[in-house]
Amino acid sequence: MEIKQLPLAWQTLWEDKEFRQPTAIQQQVYKPMCQKESILAVSPTGSGKTIAYLLPALQQVESKGGNQLLILTSSQELAVQVYEVAKEWATPLDLTCQSCIGGANVKRQIEQLKKKPEVIIGTPGRVLELIKAKKINAFQVQSLILDEADQLVKDDTQGLVKEIVQRLGRKTTFSFFSATASQALEEVKALIDRDIMVIDTTDIDDSQGEILHYYLNVSPRKIVDTLRRLCYIDAFQGLLFFNQLSELGSAEEKLLFNGVKVASLASDQSKEMRRLALNAFKKQQVTALLTTDLAARGLDLQGLPYVVNVDVPLTKESYLHRAGRVGRMGADGVVLTLVTPQSQRDHRKIMSQMQIKGQEVFLHGGQLTTTKPVAEVAMKKTRSTESKRTQDASSSHVTDKAQPVEKVRQVQENVPVSKPKMKKKKVRTASQKNKGKRQK
Repeated sequence: MEIKQLPLAWQTLWEDKEFRQPTAIQQQVYKPMCQKESILAVSPTGSGKTIAYLLPALQQVESKGGNQLLILTSSQELAVQVYEVAKEWATPLDLTCQSCIGGANVKRQIEQLKKKPEVIIGTPGRVLELIKAKKINAFQVQSLILDEADQLVKDDTQGLVKEIVQRLGRKTTFSFFSATASQALEEVKALIDRDIMVIDTTDIDDSQGEILHYYLNVSPRKIVDTLRRLCYIDAFQGLLFFNQLSELGSAEEKLLFNGVKVASLASDQSKEMRRLALNAFKKQQVTALLTTDLAARGLDLQGLPYVVNVDVPLTKESYLHRAGRVGRMGADGVVLTLVTPQSQRDHRKIMSQMQIKGQEVFLHGGQLTTTKPVAEVAMKKTRSTESKRTQDASSSHVTDKAQPVEKVRQVQENVPVSKPKMKKKKVRTASQKNKGKRQK
């Protein structure tokens, strides 16, 4: 793909956004998609996959031609994100985009669909619901794109996607995009039952910045306190990933109680709560966004400096997608994993699979350091010894009338405690006993 090949309005938009040369994935998929080939595209996170599929796909869409391009995403947040980007590039071509996601007002979506938008972006559940209600003309769709395809062709969403595919026309072309989609190749082939071109730019992509992989050994009881201390590191802003929603909720409650500005992005929240949390994080009104793999999948957070694995990721793919939130489009970033004695083995296994040699860091003095600090116990002993020497040196110059309080306390404490003397019972003689008595 060459910039000069794009529509004139797009060339101006490209320059306005200060984009550089197209990334490897943008170059590799442009021609096949323009030729209406079905493809499976694999490239690292943050390499510009959204632009990679939007530019060739939008050029195949005719203005006022009804529902022609359908894009499915793995989460509501990703759908909204793609919708915003698609709208920017579709408007100059006189194309209309519509977002159809769960959790939003379905009646309002139906009203908007009456205008027959050419481009529809949504989540599988809501899109299928609208297709069944005959509000989306599935047979008219010419191209289907799956963003974060490895998630969409597995687990709970697989059945929904399959039913959507079955309702499309035979001439529909398919495009699957993800950082790890090659591992879902068999599921993809079974889904569409046709030949598919695999385009993998993982080895040639140079769009990522430098990503540093660190780990911090921590006691399970100190995890929340460690997160609190991390949030006070200078210029810290990060995504905090949890494996379990229950652990996420508990940590959020404790951090908020301690006055730390955090928010959460979880699958059990309403659409509005998730939108507010994400906006607060983007505007840097909170220092940390607590989330899970599913909720944060595919999010584009430009310039994000930190990703923290509060729990060691369960799979290699999970680590890859979490780490992909930093280092996007040339920016540098840090991936920090909290490792407990119980999770050390899992961490070593993941890092070995990723072929990454993580470096141990320490949280000391309000910053992360690769230099192991002096043990706290040794520090206390040193301070105690120095304090005692100072007191001994100064005591020789102090008179008895002006002894320091501490010196007086030491003297008082060193005085042996003696038992009080018991009063001896007076022994009286017989004559004394009878004294004063009347004689018979």
